[in-house]
Amino acid sequence: MGRAKLMESFNQAVEYIQDGATLIVGGFGLCGIPEYLIQALREKGTKDLTIVSNNCGVDDWGLGLLLANKQIKKMISSYVGENKIFAEQYLSGELEVELVPQGTLAERIRAGGAGIPGFYTATGVGTPIAEGKEHKEFNGRTYILEEGIVGDFALIKAWKADQKGNLVYCKTARNFNPVAAMAGKVTIAEVEEVDDNLNPDYIHTPGVYVQRLLQGAAYSKRIERLTVNSH
Repeated sequence: MGRAKLMESFNQAVEYIQDGATLIVGGFGLCGIPEYLIQALREKGTKDLTIVSNNCGVDDWGLGLLLANKQIKKMISSYVGENKIFAEQYLSGELEVELVPQGTLAERIRAGGAGIPGFYTATGVGTPIAEGKEHKEFNGRTYILEEGIVGDFALIKAWKADQKGNLVYCKTARNFNPVAAMAGKVTIAEVEEVDDNLNPDYIHTPGVYVQRLLQGAAYSKRIERLTVNSH
């Protein structure tokens, strides 16, 4: 589809996501997560999913909802420390986990979206991350080959969009969403506002990357771990 389609139903937006699909999901912690799309996917019950995301939410929110419902077969992520269900399923052998350094994960997703099949990085050399991967030396330094990631679908969250699917993110919620939007064969974006008068100079993700568009409301915007000054 050349133009984004503004849809009315989140359930309709995820209806083509089938068992065994690979999903790239935007967000960092609970910031900038496509919460309504995740809830719709939970209601649909799609299973055996491979999820590529920085983390897996918390036990009762975000991707943690899919984990608790046993819909995720494999996680490719860089941080998993806030989710007890994640730990339980991994230790029991129910969940396959591929841990990737955070910068490498971002670049693997970006590379996939840019049509780059692989790249070399020094991150992880000499650690278990490098086991089984091609090593190559450049200018006297050793690097390992990492592969780009492409998803069957990408689920992302933005602040504003126009009906052509051009997206603007709000502050920190920009995080993994722009690269995730590039790397999905079908990208589904949920947004807080639809505004057909967006300034072209402030577009973060061009609409060419977005196939389905939905507007949500009353976002909870939960904080993963609240830390305040005691003074």
